[in-house]
Amino acid sequence: MTPEEITAREQIVIAGAALTARGLAHGTAGNISIRLDDGILVTPTNSSLGTLDAARLTKLDFNGTYVSGDLPSKEGFMHLASYQRRPQDSAVVHLHCSHSVAVSSLADIDADNPIPPITPYFVMRVGKVQMLPYFRPGDRALADAIASVDPARHAVLLANHGPVVSGHSLNNSIAAIEELEETAKLFLLLGGRAVRTLNADQLADLAHHFPS
Repeated sequence: MTPEEITAREQIVIAGAALTARGLAHGTAGNISIRLDDGILVTPTNSSLGTLDAARLTKLDFNGTYVSGDLPSKEGFMHLASYQRRPQDSAVVHLHCSHSVAVSSLADIDADNPIPPITPYFVMRVGKVQMLPYFRPGDRALADAIASVDPARHAVLLANHGPVVSGHSLNNSIAAIEELEETAKLFLLLGGRAVRTLNADQLADLAHHFPS
């Protein structure tokens, strides 16, 4: 096992415990992965993110073939599709955090912009989110749907399910998914009232000073 893989395993365990402690992960919901040179590490099926064992994390090759560890999450293919869509990213986090799932369950939500640019930090850390239609958990068709999303977007919201966020690092992915969840909470707190979102000039100014 390479030093890179040992470090990645430790990072996933620490991240899982932190997300659980912050109330963003519950039960056995959600999964985390990190890309390696020869495949990906992903949290196993039916595992609690709060009590992960580094030695039992699942390893898959880039074709999705099982290599080692416990049985893979049924959503491991979703992580692989995310890496194929955004080859510059090295980590993916998928959670069932309450406010994001609540937004993803609203009727008549704008799939191209389900969470509006309420704050500059949402724009800087998350950007524009794409919401995909509902897929049964484990449905392989979800991989094709993720592959179809504009690669410029690193955050995807699955209808009635939750967010999937990729990033250049695991810390980057976690920061983005936390910001997404907090903005979803703000959006719900506003309760359908008229919202003063950032305008085009303000968005352009952020893009100029904080390029992704």
